[in-house]
Amino acid sequence: MTMSSRDRVLGLFAGREVDRMACYSGMGNITTAGLDEYGYKFPSIHRDAEKMANMAASSYRLFGYECAVVPFDMCVEAEALGCVMNAYEDVAQLLYPTIKEKIVHSVDEMDKIEIPSDLHERGRFPVVMEAITRLKNDVGKDVPVGSWFLGPFTLAGQLMDLNDLFKLCFKKPDLVNSMLDKLTEVIITMAAKYREAGADYITIREMGAPTDVLSPRSFKQVIKPHLTKIFQNIASPKILHICGDTNLIIGLMNECGADALSVETKNNLQKSRETIGHEPLLFGHVDAYNILVNGTPEDVEKAVLNSIEGGVDAVWPACDIWPTAPLENLKKMVDTVKEYGASKWARKNR
Repeated sequence: MTMSSRDRVLGLFAGREVDRMACYSGMGNITTAGLDEYGYKFPSIHRDAEKMANMAASSYRLFGYECAVVPFDMCVEAEALGCVMNAYEDVAQLLYPTIKEKIVHSVDEMDKIEIPSDLHERGRFPVVMEAITRLKNDVGKDVPVGSWFLGPFTLAGQLMDLNDLFKLCFKKPDLVNSMLDKLTEVIITMAAKYREAGADYITIREMGAPTDVLSPRSFKQVIKPHLTKIFQNIASPKILHICGDTNLIIGLMNECGADALSVETKNNLQKSRETIGHEPLLFGHVDAYNILVNGTPEDVEKAVLNSIEGGVDAVWPACDIWPTAPLENLKKMVDTVKEYGASKWARKNR
């Protein structure tokens, strides 16, 4: 019997046998095709809960994606903490919002960050929570509703200069850890709020801490303790995603306590499996831009098969899907998983 996408995804997390592998994500996956269908301008979907929910559901409806995920940009937490966001509302080309005014401008200001008691009412947190609830009521019986947060280190890089943050990891790690302690509480607090709103799973995206810029030792000392605390205090299902080549830290990632690990294209899946074994859930790792946007359907099929053969438990794009990805490529990704992601690839049958 064919399972619903919701049962398939959540069943995998619960350790139940599922009919096949799922093709979904814990990250952004909106398309210009979806924008065109609704007649939305890209900047408008980030501040409007109805538009945000409609766009998140459009990927399921347009190409069969097995999830609905909000938000779409990386500024939600930072904006709620006081940063100023640029939504590029007067720019013709497609640009994601960015932080144009940070709240930490010097080392002295790092320990002055205050977490307001009404955090869930600040910035766009209410918009995201309303969008989650709308999705739950709209497509929540068919697909799981997901949401995500920046990891504390990546979030710190939104609040202050990222290069300064890297340097302080070596010069003043205690100061950095003190700041990350506060941001860890932000994530724990809001993850509970998102779950109350209806989110079925939460992804923590610590993309600012790959081994390209931080050594495994720094990851263990500065990043891991805070991720571990987060995963100890947020409800399952919960996923950890880190960009870049994560083979040197995949073991440490696995020790953080997430229910699954998401890796990107630079990760060698075979090496990861050698390190963590076949029991942990591993998601990945189709190139979200070079393949899904610029590749052909044949390239997409090859990339999906490479991920399946590498031992993933679910096929995820390596990062947010860039909105201009052709629908034929996105449909090919989903269809290839449906064709080849049979129960023999399911966790209980590996």
